[in-house]
Amino acid sequence: MPKIKLTKTAVDAATPQERDYELRDTTIPGFLVKVTPGGRKIFMVAYVAHNGQRRKPAIGRYGEITVEQARGIAQDWLAEVRRGVDPSAERATARQAPTVKELFDRFITDYSESRNKPSTVESNRGYGKRYIIPVLGQLKVPDVTRADISDLMKKMSKKPTNANRVLAAVRKMFNMAEVWGMRPDGSNPCRHVPKFPERGKTRLITDSEMKKLFAYLARAEAEGLEHPFILLAVRLQFEFAARMSEILQLEWSWVDYDNRRVVWPDSKTGGMSKPMSAEAQRLFETAPLLEESPFVCPSVFDPNLPMSKHTYYQGWRRILERAGLPHIGTHGIRHRSATDIANSGIPVKVGMALTAHKTVTMFMKYVHTEDDPVRAAAEAVNQRRQALLGGHSASPPPAPMPAPIVDVPSVAPEVEVIEPVLTATGKPLGYEDGQYDSRTKLGNYRPFRHRSGENRAVPPGTKRDEPKEASHA
Repeated sequence: MPKIKLTKTAVDAATPQERDYELRDTTIPGFLVKVTPGGRKIFMVAYVAHNGQRRKPAIGRYGEITVEQARGIAQDWLAEVRRGVDPSAERATARQAPTVKELFDRFITDYSESRNKPSTVESNRGYGKRYIIPVLGQLKVPDVTRADISDLMKKMSKKPTNANRVLAAVRKMFNMAEVWGMRPDGSNPCRHVPKFPERGKTRLITDSEMKKLFAYLARAEAEGLEHPFILLAVRLQFEFAARMSEILQLEWSWVDYDNRRVVWPDSKTGGMSKPMSAEAQRLFETAPLLEESPFVCPSVFDPNLPMSKHTYYQGWRRILERAGLPHIGTHGIRHRSATDIANSGIPVKVGMALTAHKTVTMFMKYVHTEDDPVRAAAEAVNQRRQALLGGHSASPPPAPMPAPIVDVPSVAPEVEVIEPVLTATGKPLGYEDGQYDSRTKLGNYRPFRHRSGENRAVPPGTKRDEPKEASHA
C-alpha cells in the first residue's frame, strides 16, 4: 500500500489495475484514494471509532471534488472522531432514517388505533392521505423543519379549521417520533407554529329564545307536531348538558333509577356518570318504549338501531324553524346548558362533573357571558362610583325634557352684515384684548406656550407662581 503526498498530479497519474488498490496520504494519516479496475478514484478516510470499530467511509469521487477539498473534509471528520463522534455511523443512521410516510403509518397503528376513538382514527387517516403525506411524505423524519410545517399550514390557509386539526395531528405524530427515537428530545418542528383563528363560534341561545323553544316543544308534544323520540332527545340533551352522540347512543340499561344516575360506559372523554334531575327522571318514566329496543332514542325506522345523527339534526333544525328561532347547531344546546350551570353559582368542579369536561379551560370555553348579568354589573359599578363622588347612592338620572317646538319661518329674515372694526394694529377687534394677542376667540387654536401677556395663566408650583415680593427678596 504505497504512501505518497496526494496531489492532483499524483492522483491523475494513478492508473487502474486488475484489483482495487489504495494510495495513502503522507501528510494526513488515514486520508487515501482508492483506484478501482474501472478507473474510478474515490477519496476515503480510515479511522478507528470510539467503540473500537474500524471505519473507512467514502468522501467523494475525484472529479466531483478536488484533492484539497477531500483533504479538508478528511481533517474535519478526523477532528470529530477525536471528540467521540462517529461520522460514518451518523451517515448510516441518516440513510436509514424513516420517512414521514413511514412515521405516519406507525403513528396510526401503534398510537392512534389503541388510544383514540374510531372516529378520530378515521379523521387522522384522512388528514394523512389528503394533506400530510402529499406534502411531507418523502422527507426524512429528522430532516423536517419548522419551515416545512409552516409551508403545510400555508397551503391549507383557505381551510383554517382543517389546518388546525392537521397541525394537532402532526404535532402529536412528531412527539411520538421523539419517544420512538426518530428525533432528539425537544425537536418537534411544530413548536411555535401558530394556529389559524377559527371564526366559527357557537352562538348562545338567549333567554327569550329559550322561552319560545320550550313553548314550542310543549305544543309539539301536546299536538303531535314532531316525532316523540326527537322531542325526547332534545329535552334530554338540555337536562344532561350532553353531547349529541351521548344522547343518541343512550341505552336503557345505563339508566339507574335506584341511585338516580345515568352511567355511560364510554364517551368522547371515556366512561362517565351523571346524576339524574327530577325532570330527567320524569322524562325517562314518561318516555315511549319500543319492544326489544335497547335505546332510549331509537331510530324511527329500525328500533334495533340508535337514532341517526342526520335524523336528529334535521329534527332540531325543523324545531327551530317552526319556533321562529335563528338556526344554531345541536352543540348550542350543550353551550346553553353549560352557561346555565356556571351562572347557577355552583362550584366549577361540580359544573365540570355535570358537563363531563376534564379541564377548567375546556369547561369555560362552553360558558358564555349573558347580557343581563353584565348590564347589572355595569350598573353596580356606576352606582358605587357615584356614591363615592357624591357621598350617597346615585339615583337614575331623570328623563330629559322634550325640546320645545319652535316655529321656523318659511322665509329666512334678512341678516345685516357688519363690517369688522379694526384696531390700531390693523387687526379686527377681538384679536386683541389689550393684554396679549389671541386668535382663540375666533375659534383658531393657539398653543398656550405661544401666548404672551400679563393675564396668561401661571402654572401652579412654578417660580412665576410665587409672590412678587418673595421673588425680589
